[in-house]
Amino acid sequence: MSERSPRRVVVATGNPGKVKELGAALAGLGFELVTQGELGIEAAPETSCTFLENALGKARHAARESGLPAIADDSGLVVPALDGAPGIHSARYAGTNACDAANNAKLLGELPSTPCPAHFTCCLVYLQSPRDPAPIVATARWHGLIIDSPRGTNGFGYDPHFLIPTLGKTAGQLAVDEKNRLSHRGKACRMLAELMDDGCDIPPSRP
Repeated sequence: MSERSPRRVVVATGNPGKVKELGAALAGLGFELVTQGELGIEAAPETSCTFLENALGKARHAARESGLPAIADDSGLVVPALDGAPGIHSARYAGTNACDAANNAKLLGELPSTPCPAHFTCCLVYLQSPRDPAPIVATARWHGLIIDSPRGTNGFGYDPHFLIPTLGKTAGQLAVDEKNRLSHRGKACRMLAELMDDGCDIPPSRP
């Protein structure tokens, strides 16, 4: 890929951890990432019923409000035994302002048994503009088992209950670098970087 001056891209999140992970994956591709919060843009409401639709909605909102290309993601825990729940409601499974402990308690109370197969899903999208008819989409999964007793204090959300059988550890026991290498979001970030490096022509930033 030929060398070019950095191009600004707005990331539709207020989570600095997501931006850092994206920045590492996209390093060397000539992008300058800025969060929607830094631009004074409020988060878009998540009103759709799929990860892809939510991610597209957030990206279109950020692109429209900023006038910049945009990246957005939506992710969550999927448990087939619960018909896909918590799914898109993962962050608010026990209620709008529910804490991680409450979400985990609700999840464990609904499982038919443990350990229970589950996977995390991350859907990342890139848009050139709000009306981009051909968004770049990267979707990845991280398979594991939900266990009843939490292990580890790293991570957040359902991580202490998400066991990776091949490692004998939960996501809450993994170091940050190891988690980024294995996780759904880490995989999706790297996939998006490859797709963008392949066929992405970002327009010049506005002065």
